[in-house]
Amino acid sequence: MKLAQNQVYKQRDGYLRVVHLERLKVQYKAVTNLLTREGEHHHVSKKEFCRLIKDARLLTQAEVREIWLAEGAALVPVVPESGATISPPP
Repeated sequence: MKLAQNQVYKQRDGYLRVVHLERLKVQYKAVTNLLTREGEHHHVSKKEFCRLIKDARLLTQAEVREIWLAEGAALVPVVPESGATISPPP
């Protein structure tokens, strides 16, 4: 398996996303919700990152998109065909 930027790995309690990749270092972000993108940035060696993702599963872009849509389905405003935005009731 080859590391690449923007890869997303699923762990038990969250996700790891590769933010920046260098020859010997990896910058990644640990998040619990892919939609909010709130999480902590970490800088580690490639060796340490590979140990972290040993038990994680690499998600495809389609899987990431499905998770993102599922988590954000309630937050997306409804847009009718006329183009006017309908906000949810307060």
